[in-house]
Amino acid sequence: MTLSRSLSRPWVRRALAVVCLLAVLAPAFAWASGAVGYAEPLDNAADAAGAEDAAVSHHAGVLPDYDVPGLGATAGTLVSAFVGVGLTLALALGVGRLLERDSEP
Repeated sequence: MTLSRSLSRPWVRRALAVVCLLAVLAPAFAWASGAVGYAEPLDNAADAAGAEDAAVSHHAGVLPDYDVPGLGATAGTLVSAFVGVGLTLALALGVGRLLERDSEP
């Protein structure tokens, strides 16, 4: 199945629209999590266990802390969200094509 044929299905278009809407709202979610003092559960567990943060820097990686260095918090979070959506979509389409190819007689 081609990408254009997949996108012609109404449920695929609606799902893609919802995902894009959530990606656009990512900066608002990031701001809200900071406003209420949300912390990642794994960070909380590490703090409770007394783990040190020295082994791995939070600022290492391509998109550290869901941000793009140099773009500022809002634009960086937005770009990071769309990069994540794009990578996930590409992976899902690739796996789907492999499964489709394997299921053909």
